[in-house]
Amino acid sequence: MLICGINPSHTASAALLRDGKLLGALQEERPTREKNRRGFPEQAIDRLLESQGLGWQDVDAYIFGGHGSYADTTSRTNETAKRIRSYKDDSGLKGHLKQLLQKSPARGFVHHLRRERQIQRILAHGVPRERISTIEHHRCHAATAHFGRGADQDALVITVDGAGDSLCATVSLAGPGGQLNRISTIHEQHSIGNLWEVITALMGMVPMEHEYKLMGMAPYASGDRVDYAKRIFRSAFELSDGVWRRAPGVPNPSFAYEYWRKRLEFTRFDHICAGLQNFTEEFITEWIRGWLKKTGRRKIRLSGGVFMNVKLNKTIGELPEVDDLYVFPSCGDETNALGAAWAYMADHGLAEQIQPLESLYLGPEHSAEAYAKAAEQARALGWTVDTPADLEASVADLLSQGEVVARVHGREEFGARALGNRSILADPTRLNVVRVVNNAIKCRDFWMPFAPSVMSECADRYIHNPKGFVAPYMILAFDSRNTPEVKAACHPEDGTIRPQVVTKAQNAAYHRILEQFHERTGRGALLNTSFNIHGEPIVSSPADAIDVMQRSGLLHLALGPYLISKPASH
Repeated sequence: MLICGINPSHTASAALLRDGKLLGALQEERPTREKNRRGFPEQAIDRLLESQGLGWQDVDAYIFGGHGSYADTTSRTNETAKRIRSYKDDSGLKGHLKQLLQKSPARGFVHHLRRERQIQRILAHGVPRERISTIEHHRCHAATAHFGRGADQDALVITVDGAGDSLCATVSLAGPGGQLNRISTIHEQHSIGNLWEVITALMGMVPMEHEYKLMGMAPYASGDRVDYAKRIFRSAFELSDGVWRRAPGVPNPSFAYEYWRKRLEFTRFDHICAGLQNFTEEFITEWIRGWLKKTGRRKIRLSGGVFMNVKLNKTIGELPEVDDLYVFPSCGDETNALGAAWAYMADHGLAEQIQPLESLYLGPEHSAEAYAKAAEQARALGWTVDTPADLEASVADLLSQGEVVARVHGREEFGARALGNRSILADPTRLNVVRVVNNAIKCRDFWMPFAPSVMSECADRYIHNPKGFVAPYMILAFDSRNTPEVKAACHPEDGTIRPQVVTKAQNAAYHRILEQFHERTGRGALLNTSFNIHGEPIVSSPADAIDVMQRSGLLHLALGPYLISKPASH
């Protein structure tokens, strides 16, 4: 059976599976070059099918992740502006009307129209309507957490996000045969994820995109004013018998911009960030701890956009009740394309065919001709293009000399994290590279930390991981060891580390760069950040890589078999 899972909302994406094996997955932002592209992922589906030599009619089932989580295809710029304006229109008559609309049958009708428009995009390819179905949003999140690790029968499966199909959180018990028995839900009107969106907008940033910047700022602040901000957030929610809700008089977070603006007025930016982060860690951890004690389970599986917060995951993993922690990588809505397909298989008695996630290198692989064409473009720009006999050794030479090198190789990573195949790399002992990468290439916020790729053989040297959690995806945070050797890839304030532990089995060529760097320096880690300019998607094609190199201060690029360099004056 050939199945195409679809995430039809923000961070639109598609995944292709045959008989339980994941053939590929791709976000629509990569081919369209529009960050967090929304709506129907037509180009992503096209590329996935083309990579397998298939057409739309060859697919046995198209499964949408969510009954109501549909978005019209819009540009990032227009959608961002609309979203920010919506947070400021949440008081008075406009806000009252918006809340009434959310509860009215009209909301369902709007969702129906959007869903039908997307279904028509599939029907236009000659696909019979009976091959198209939907799976509830949080069931998709739960399926990624459950099946991504291997469907442990004794795990507690938890989802938390902004909102999806009227819910913001669920708790489920894993059982035999891939079963998931949902035992608790939280309505979206009490969403802590949506609270983060509102506070992100209040901080002058883009909601549903820049929440991670608040998390990155949080460790820089401490003291009474942080405790004050935390108390304000904590007083807005009540937790009882495994269920949380808003306290009396606190408005729905989706319509509470003015409420929070007034409550936080004259509170400093960093204090707000730290207060919100500390509240979230304490509150969500208390809620999860209650369910661990109530169910007696000690294995926990997490998914949903709130668990993109790696510091929250660190706190959860440190609970004495947790023996085994698995957070599905890049667990925002983009991965619901995978979850939809897996949940559909489980519903049809095919759970035993589902193969656990092996890696996130799921994008289509570009041809030798595409790499050669990009190399010719580099030559035409006057850049040096070489084909070293040992490319990995040549890259390690540059890195050990303090150079910054970007890398495009093989299948691209799916999701928000670059894992070596679409990455910018540097020596993590050199703090000066932080300024080089931030100012000359990435154009990112100065306070944001970088993360390391660590050779698996050296993991214990750099990562304090007493419970032995598997950490190949930069979705877990730990306290760092031997911090001076990875100081440019740790959080500058608290020394925590968000690692990608690299094994030969998952990525042999990238692992060899780490090996070669280790031979030259004695250090088994590299600074690794995504290969993109801030606000743009991670590069996909060889042509994308040349474009970013041309528009930035990047001097060195390992592009397929080529090593490309440009003069520093460019």
